[in-house]
Amino acid sequence: MTYPAPQRPRVLSIAGSDSGGGAGIQADIKTITALGGYAMTAITALTAQNTQGVQDILPVPPQFIRDQIRCVVDDLGVDAIKTGMLGGIVQTQAVAVEIARTRQNAPDLVVVVDPVMVAKGGAALLDEDALGCLRTTLLPLATLITPNLPEAEKLTGLTIHTVEDMKAAALWLHQHTGAAVLLKGGHLAGEILVDVLLDTAGTREFVGQRITTRHTHGTGCTLASALATTLAQGLALPDAVRQSCQYVHDAIAQAPGLGRGAGPLWHAHAWCPTIRS
Repeated sequence: MTYPAPQRPRVLSIAGSDSGGGAGIQADIKTITALGGYAMTAITALTAQNTQGVQDILPVPPQFIRDQIRCVVDDLGVDAIKTGMLGGIVQTQAVAVEIARTRQNAPDLVVVVDPVMVAKGGAALLDEDALGCLRTTLLPLATLITPNLPEAEKLTGLTIHTVEDMKAAALWLHQHTGAAVLLKGGHLAGEILVDVLLDTAGTREFVGQRITTRHTHGTGCTLASALATTLAQGLALPDAVRQSCQYVHDAIAQAPGLGRGAGPLWHAHAWCPTIRS
């Protein structure tokens, strides 16, 4: 599939660093670049991790997070912001303050919030006391929120077992934040994947085929970055979702097979397909 880039949007990723390169800042840079955007970063935490899990986390002081965001925005400008791992309440507050400041001068700014809470291997990436701050200060600033099912359950307090449950949770999030919601259904059982998109135009379902593989590390980061890039390029939300989901599907299908655990995707497939024996 071809991934056209009608313009080169400036996309700022605010997230944690993944030393294994499969998720976080590293996945975001690869995705934004592959889809024709210009990637910029503000790092919220350093992590020591690989495909087998997160070994250690070093949070970045909140003022330094704000400094990173501000110096990038004030010099290079920004068309879209994507947030991922934030860590603690002070980091979450710092990010919300700077996004609100940026929005004052750029009312059309695209903000995609991926409410990252737990790593693929089970490590906590958002402190419990930061959940309320995320819900009340950051999510209302978002253009689009991209939770998976466990994250949506924590944010809403609802139990999600079916697609109808997903629609109810998406509606709750939309009503409480004003943002569009893409609720990812990968945690539901079955070979068919259903993602639910809800915005002011109503509810849509995006149906795909599950790929049976262990190489799915960084799928959430990759999807959110793809959405930020394609939305900043001017695609309508349903088209951005469709193209971004296809990009992630192809990146999983062409995963390079690295590591002994949850392996990374192949983000460069748009111009450099991986060849596996």
